[in-house]
Amino acid sequence: MKNILIPTDFSDNAWNALLYGISFFEKTHCTFHIVHINAINTNVSGEAAMYIAPDILEDTLLAESKEQLKTLSKKIEHLPLNVKHEFHFKAIYGFLTDQLKDFVKKKNIELIIMGTKGASGLKSVSIGSNTGNVITKVPCTLLAVPENATYEKVEEIGFPSDLNLAYDVTILNTIKDIILLKKSALRLLYISSKGEKLSQNQGKIKNLLLDFFKETKCTFHEVTGKNIDESVQCFTESRNLDMLIMVAKNLNFLERILFRPTVEKISYHTKVPFLVIHE
Repeated sequence: MKNILIPTDFSDNAWNALLYGISFFEKTHCTFHIVHINAINTNVSGEAAMYIAPDILEDTLLAESKEQLKTLSKKIEHLPLNVKHEFHFKAIYGFLTDQLKDFVKKKNIELIIMGTKGASGLKSVSIGSNTGNVITKVPCTLLAVPENATYEKVEEIGFPSDLNLAYDVTILNTIKDIILLKKSALRLLYISSKGEKLSQNQGKIKNLLLDFFKETKCTFHEVTGKNIDESVQCFTESRNLDMLIMVAKNLNFLERILFRPTVEKISYHTKVPFLVIHE
């Protein structure tokens, strides 16, 4: 049985991510841990603004969160019954990434599902600062679901790579499991800035990937473009991809695709979910 963590702030965006996760794993035995984290406020120095005694927390912040989780639980009960799914609810107080790390470890979480909302302001990232922090700081595979994404089918999955780093077999098995679960086709994507040929090492990694996925519907595609994020968008839209997969250990490449100060040209972030896999 899969253990899946879904952080919620009770927004429409978070509800959409929950619905997507339930639909995506409709044929899989899952335990969904739905958690609301009351984040600690910090002052400019980054230190906790004040300490609140546990009993006061219980009577105020956490009590309110628990009521909201009860309301959310009743809302879930009105969804079509799926005997393969269990739901557990938890209210927590603390720093977001620290609490998620701890929860992932204690509950053997295999996947985090989070909703993402378009950024606002130059200091934001295109996928939302909370999701960005979780991707980079919490060592757990994460499915980010944009606010406008609706689950219908996952026929084609894009896997952009710079082919510079070899992938651990556990990462590749995670990708293969998803492909087999959804009966999807995998589109390996390499982006070259000037149409240059693959290096010997890149060619080796390309062949290893094609060999690993040879029993699935897997094809290799090469696109020439100066901006990686725009090239990924063009490919995503031209193929009408249903999901993108990236690997967390290749952080430099990941950041060039996902993290930007503005969002004016990356429309696929608003509708295509992406999975970031950790080892």
